[in-house]
Amino acid sequence: MTIPKLKLKLVLGSKDTILGAGKIELLKSIDREKSLSKAAKKIGMSYRRAWLLIQELNDSLSEPVLITQIGGQYGGGSILTPMAFRVIEIYDQLTEEANNATSSTRIAVLELLKSNYR
Repeated sequence: MTIPKLKLKLVLGSKDTILGAGKIELLKSIDREKSLSKAAKKIGMSYRRAWLLIQELNDSLSEPVLITQIGGQYGGGSILTPMAFRVIEIYDQLTEEANNATSSTRIAVLELLKSNYR
């Protein structure tokens, strides 16, 4: 029996997503792959979509989340900034706190589901 987990999205105003699961997954993938294009491919996201998400983060945060190195003889790549690691840390902490605070409610939802969804 797997208890449903929350996927959090932090929104500013009526529609502007500041942070969500997709952006965090992308940042974590970039950290592993050391490349925006490889990271996007690894998580099944187009390079264009990945680049737009990074631009959204950079536009909304006080510091950039990514340093890109132009290709060349050694290929270039991308590395996360301290801001990116802080964003990941805060989002993961918020997700853990929310999951802990809602465990009984999520179990109640689980009990409403058909057996093949449990």
